[in-house]
Amino acid sequence: MTKSAKMTSLQDVEDFAVENGSYYAEQFGKIQGKTGFTWSWNTMAAVFGPLWGAARGVWGFFWIFLVLELFALVQVGRGLWGELGAEQLVRYERLMANIARREEQAAELIAAGDPEGAQSKLNIADNLRSVADNTLIEAEAASGKALSILILGLALVVMIKVAEGVYANYAYEAQYLRYRSGKKAQAGIRRSGIVFGAIGIVAIWPLTLIRFTVTKPDEMVAGLTGGLLGERITISKFPVGKEYFAQLSKQGDAGFDWLAINFGGVFDGVSAGIRQVLDWLELLLIQTPWPVVMFVTVVMALRLAGPRVAIFTAASLAYLAFMGLWELAMITVALIGAGAFLCVLMGIPLGIWFGKSRRAYTFAEPVLDFMQTMPAFVYLIPIIAFFGTGKPPGVLATVIFAMPPVIRLTALGMRGVPESTKEAAVAFGCTPRQLLFNVELPLALPSIMTGINQTILMALSMVVIASLIGAEGLGALILEALQYAAKGQGLLGGLAILFCAMVIDRIAQGVYRKKVGGR
Repeated sequence: MTKSAKMTSLQDVEDFAVENGSYYAEQFGKIQGKTGFTWSWNTMAAVFGPLWGAARGVWGFFWIFLVLELFALVQVGRGLWGELGAEQLVRYERLMANIARREEQAAELIAAGDPEGAQSKLNIADNLRSVADNTLIEAEAASGKALSILILGLALVVMIKVAEGVYANYAYEAQYLRYRSGKKAQAGIRRSGIVFGAIGIVAIWPLTLIRFTVTKPDEMVAGLTGGLLGERITISKFPVGKEYFAQLSKQGDAGFDWLAINFGGVFDGVSAGIRQVLDWLELLLIQTPWPVVMFVTVVMALRLAGPRVAIFTAASLAYLAFMGLWELAMITVALIGAGAFLCVLMGIPLGIWFGKSRRAYTFAEPVLDFMQTMPAFVYLIPIIAFFGTGKPPGVLATVIFAMPPVIRLTALGMRGVPESTKEAAVAFGCTPRQLLFNVELPLALPSIMTGINQTILMALSMVVIASLIGAEGLGALILEALQYAAKGQGLLGGLAILFCAMVIDRIAQGVYRKKVGGR
């Protein structure tokens, strides 16, 4: 923006500032009329500080100087009423009590006829007295710094007030330019901003000042509030109420127990279904001779993804076989395959629905955020409560953790299909089914395949975690390496998991690339 374009009329600024419009028009003209720094002073901002920024809607100014003024006030408080040598005095009292105890022990030993033991106690007391004297000197020195800290705090207050007065018009002029360009920016003074700013100051300043300037802040707050604050919670860890945590924990335990008792048949049925799938996959992958499985997999990679992927697949499977990790790797592949299959089976239809219905996705988004951000170990708690331990619970934990990417990216791909394309397809007589399978899904396929890729990788990341509840496979090998610090075993097992992931991913992506390239 050129200087001439920045120049504003008096009426424009008065309409923006409302109160004191002529003053701000004059100051904005000075700022915009020169290149570089121009002296511009705002007395109201210097006096009221952050509250001025809240009233004018300059929230960056508000938060910056709220923190800076608080820092300066903490120094003033430390200088005025802060007990700077209190910690050293407490230590001095403890040392003196310890010295008195040693002297009493020495007197008892002398009375018992053990002068050597008594002398040892007295030597310890003398050493402690020397430490106590140094501690007392430190306490006196700390107390003597009160005046210098007070002066420093007052100097900081003055400097911050000057900075507020000088910077305020620059910040407000930048807000005016946003307002003039059509962007969302507050004009004039709002009472709601003043109220919010005052609440923010009251909520932040008093407790913080007490926390950093008073020796025993919890006791002081308890005295000021009649025990409402300070006894049951601490300022440094606000809010903490262990009794509430314990009560809610008991309620949570009771809720899990109730669900496990009343819906045990449902949970057992789900586990049995997953176990059947796993048994079938393990029969196919483990009981069949490994050269046969390897040959079929390499041929599949060759036909579906090309010769490069086939060579890589052969090398990866040979590593698993010759390292003696074939059975563990196939158990892992079965777990990943079952989990990824369930994720895709449920995730793609949900993603299609969420891509077509914005309202449904609005309700589902917090659930997906919860599934993706909750630590993976936490999923094991309800899984164990409802399904016990073993491979099926590991698959279920994998499903919960790995399903969100395929749902999100499928929904993203569906929303990315151009409306003009869909309208043209409908105009040529496409039914909703034809529109979905012949237009929307093919155009959304890149995003869907990316979601499947992410789901597979996240399913692999659960392999080691699921081994904690008896899922076996390569995850159990890594877990054992962690327990015994077997570095070589852990590295070789990690490479095996990596190769399994890369083979599955390369074949899946190769199928997609071949399909797209053949069009």
